[in-house]
Amino acid sequence: MITAGIDCGAKNTKTIILQDGNIIGKGMVQTGFDQENAVERSLEKALNAAGISRQGIQKIFSTGSGSKSVKMADDSINEIKAMSKGAHFFFPNARTVIDVGAEEARAAKIDEKGAALDFAINEKCAAGAGAFIEAMARALGVDIEEMGPLCDQSDKEIPINGQCVIFAESEVVGLIHAKTDKADISKAIHDSMAGRIVSMIRRIGVNNDVVMIGGVGCNAAVVAAIRKELKVDTIYIPDEPEYGSAVGAAILAADAS
Repeated sequence: MITAGIDCGAKNTKTIILQDGNIIGKGMVQTGFDQENAVERSLEKALNAAGISRQGIQKIFSTGSGSKSVKMADDSINEIKAMSKGAHFFFPNARTVIDVGAEEARAAKIDEKGAALDFAINEKCAAGAGAFIEAMARALGVDIEEMGPLCDQSDKEIPINGQCVIFAESEVVGLIHAKTDKADISKAIHDSMAGRIVSMIRRIGVNNDVVMIGGVGCNAAVVAAIRKELKVDTIYIPDEPEYGSAVGAAILAADAS
C-alpha cells in the first residue's frame, strides 16, 4: 500500500510517500503565503522522487499548522500524534520525543508503539523555536548558518532572560553595544533556547531514548545545548529531521487503511 503524509508548517511544507513501511519519495518547499500552492509543489516533488502518479496513492493524511490547507487529504492528524509516530519509525526505542520547528516546540512521552502518553507545547512565543535563532542572527548581523559554529567557539555562560523574542533581542543588542564577542553571544542564545525547550520537556518527564525531530534538529549547537541541559548521553536524530512529522502522518494513513 502507498500512502502520503503532508506536514504543512509555518516555514516549510514537507511530503513523504510511504510504500509498505518504506520511504520511496520526499519533497520540501517553503510554505510562503500560499499554503495550498506549497502543498501541491511539495507533493509533486515527492511524487517525482517516487516515480509514481498521484493516482498511485491510496490515502493521504495531513498535519502541521497549515494542515487544513491540504484539501486532498483524507484526514488531518494533530502534530503530537504525527511526531510520536515519526520518531518511533526512525527509532523504535524512543520514549521521549522533541519536535522543534520554526514557530513552535513540542515534547511527548510515548510508548513502545509510538503512541503519545503525555505531551507539552511551547506556543506562547517563538523564543523556544527556530525563529528565535533566525531573529538573533539578524541582530548579530550574521547568516543563520554561522550561528552554530560561532557557538562552538565559546565556553562562557551569559544569561539571556527575556521570555519572548522582542525582549531577548533587546538583551542581545545590549550585549552587542557592550562589545561582547559574537561567539559568546551566540552561545548565550543557544543556551537560552535550550533552557526553554528543556523546561517544557521536564513538564512531562524525561525517559530514554530521547529523539529530536523538526528543522532545528539540524542545528548541532542547539542539540548539544539541549543534551547538556537534559543530562543525557545521546539525543537521537534522523538524517533529515524536518520530515519527522510527515513520516508519522504517512504511517497513520497506512494504519487507518
